[in-house]
Amino acid sequence: MSARKFLSAHAGHPHWKAALDQCIAQLQGQIAAQAERRDFSLGFCYLTDYFAAAAEDIVGELRGRLPGVEWVGTVGIGVSASGFEHFDEPAVSLLLTDLPRDAFRIFSGRRPLARGGDFEAHTALVHAEGSTPDLQELLVEMADRTATGYLFGGLAASRQNGFQIAGEVLSGGLSGVAFGPGVEILSRVTQGSQPIGPARRITECQGHYLIRLDDRPALQCVLEDLAMADDADDETLATALASTLIGIRRGHDDGVRRPGQFGAETLVRHILGVDPQAQVLAVGEELENGMELAFCARNPGAARADLVRAAQELHGAVGPREIRGALYVSCSGRGGGHFGAPHAELLAVREVLGDVPLTGYFAGGEIARDRLYGYTGVLTLFVAAGVG
Repeated sequence: MSARKFLSAHAGHPHWKAALDQCIAQLQGQIAAQAERRDFSLGFCYLTDYFAAAAEDIVGELRGRLPGVEWVGTVGIGVSASGFEHFDEPAVSLLLTDLPRDAFRIFSGRRPLARGGDFEAHTALVHAEGSTPDLQELLVEMADRTATGYLFGGLAASRQNGFQIAGEVLSGGLSGVAFGPGVEILSRVTQGSQPIGPARRITECQGHYLIRLDDRPALQCVLEDLAMADDADDETLATALASTLIGIRRGHDDGVRRPGQFGAETLVRHILGVDPQAQVLAVGEELENGMELAFCARNPGAARADLVRAAQELHGAVGPREIRGALYVSCSGRGGGHFGAPHAELLAVREVLGDVPLTGYFAGGEIARDRLYGYTGVLTLFVAAGVG
C-alpha cells in the first residue's frame, strides 16, 4: 500500500464546541498544507467524560465539518496526544487518516463484522463498556473473526454514562474498526505492576476462589510474600490485601519476559475478598488449576521501564519504514501524576518513537489480542508497508 497520511489534533477547553473548533482548525491547517489532495476517510475521536453528555453533538459536528469521514472512538477519564495528556479535564483528541475505504470496516452491534464476504479482517480496534455481559467471551469471538486474532483497544471510562463511537454514538456490545491485510499494524502491551513474590502454581481453585498455591493455603502464601505475620488482625489484613494485586500468566506473549517484571501475557487482577478461616482468596478472574501467578503491586518505576521497553521493541520492529500514526490506550490508574509528572507517560513514548501523530485515551480496561487487561498500556503503530 502506498504511503498514507495521518494527522492529529487535541485541545482542552471547558466548552466542547470551543475544544472541537480548535481541533478541527488544527486538522484543516494540516490538510491545507498537503502537497496533494487526500481523501480522508477514517477518524478516531476520544473525549474526556466532561463531554460525555455532548457526544451526539460532537459526532454530528465532526460529520458536518469533515464530511466523508467515518468516526470511531469512546470516552475516557483522560485523552492523549503525542507527548501530551489531558487528564481529568474537558478535552478532545482526534486522529485522521486517508486509508483506502476498502481497507477498513466499521463495526458495531448494528453493523456486525461478518466472517467471509468481501472484506477480510486482519486486526481490529475494539471499544466496549465494562458493564457489557459476557465481555471476555465477546472478545474471543471477535478475535476469531480476524485472520490474526489480534485486537487492540479498551473500555470506556466515565463518571457519567459510558458510550462508544462507531459511525454514531451507541452503547453496549463491541464496536470499532477492522483493518484489512493492506494496513500494517504493530502493537505491544506494557505492564504497570511488579511482582513482590515468586511465581506460584495454582494447585486448587474453584471459579474465582483461590484455594491452594504450590499445595499450600493461598492466604499463607500471600502473607509470606507480604512479609506479614500469620496472626495479623482482620483490619491489617484487609488493608494489605486492598493494595495487593495478582498477576496471572496465560499462554502467549509478544516479548521475552524480564526478571522481576511481568510479560505481556500477564493479566493483573484485584483480590476481591478473603476468608481467614478457610485461608481462601477471592480474585477478579476465573481461575484454572495449573495457572502460574505472582502477587504484585503497582510500581511507577517498573511501569515506565516497561513502557520504554515496549516502545523500543516497536521501534526496532519498524526498522527503516515510517511510523504513519499511533494509538495509545492506557489504564486510567496510570494517568495524571502516576509517572511522577503530568505528560510523563506520553513523553516517554515520544522520546523513543519521535513526534508521530498519536491519539488515545485513559481507559477502564485495556484490550490486546483476545484478552482484557488492567493497569497496562497498549501501544499500536500504523506503519508504512514499504521503505520511506
